[in-house]
Amino acid sequence: MLARMPSPRDPDEPKIFFLPNLMTACNLACGFFAVLMIFKGQIEVQKYSGDGVLAAKQYYEVSRQYYQYAILLIFGSCLFDLLDGRLARLGGQDSPFGQEFDSLADIISFGMAPAMLLSRAVLFPLGNVGWAVALIYLVCGAMRLARFNCLANLPKKPGASSDFRGIPIPMAAGFIASLTFLIIDLYKNDHEVGPWKYVLAGAMLFLSWLMISDVRYPSFKTVDWKTRGSLTTIVFALVLIFVTIRFRYIMPVVLFSSYLVYGFIRPWISQRWRKGIEDFSEKTEDETEPPSAS
Repeated sequence: MLARMPSPRDPDEPKIFFLPNLMTACNLACGFFAVLMIFKGQIEVQKYSGDGVLAAKQYYEVSRQYYQYAILLIFGSCLFDLLDGRLARLGGQDSPFGQEFDSLADIISFGMAPAMLLSRAVLFPLGNVGWAVALIYLVCGAMRLARFNCLANLPKKPGASSDFRGIPIPMAAGFIASLTFLIIDLYKNDHEVGPWKYVLAGAMLFLSWLMISDVRYPSFKTVDWKTRGSLTTIVFALVLIFVTIRFRYIMPVVLFSSYLVYGFIRPWISQRWRKGIEDFSEKTEDETEPPSAS
């Protein structure tokens, strides 16, 4: 019996590389489950909507648990979003399919999920205004991703910068999610956080503008699996991870805020300091950096 010959590949079929797109699928899954946790939390807290101190305490414990799940899933999306680009560049497997798939996943994980989290957890008392703020954030996030794809598809010029134009949407999502959870933890409540609901609404509008602005942010794409680090950088990274875990309610806000502020002070920092901050590691002698895509 003759073996059946494999059918020829359609030349118009996009290349789908397994590992990078698996990481993107995990990013999307985290975003989906984050949205699901927000809705599930709202359903569960209806059981404790009565009056009394006990009911209020139970309400907070239940809502806090589901909000924590949602925020951890958003952070998980950040991790998978970081891995898919690194794996693609490591194997030289950048592809138009991966680029589009990544953007579609990002709009769910870093656009829809944070918008739902903030509007349901903190901005709910603002009514339609709160929903409008969340919508503006989502639309600006989608526009930021569309602009990134357009710029990434332009012919690469020699010596072109790999900086981001506007804050990346994963960083915007991480900042707003971590700040929301910190405030909820401090107030031991979600809908009643005093004037902080106006601060968070303003922060979300500010992030919306920042995503579509021309403020430049470093991409750190020179740091990948082949990057060699010194003992000092390894020890510093280890200490930073330990401190972040130990102070898990505060440190994420500090880290995301530092990146946000850095884009504004960066033009006034000397080239030497900028190189030390943004290119703190060494490359192997035979390593070359392929065109960036995320």
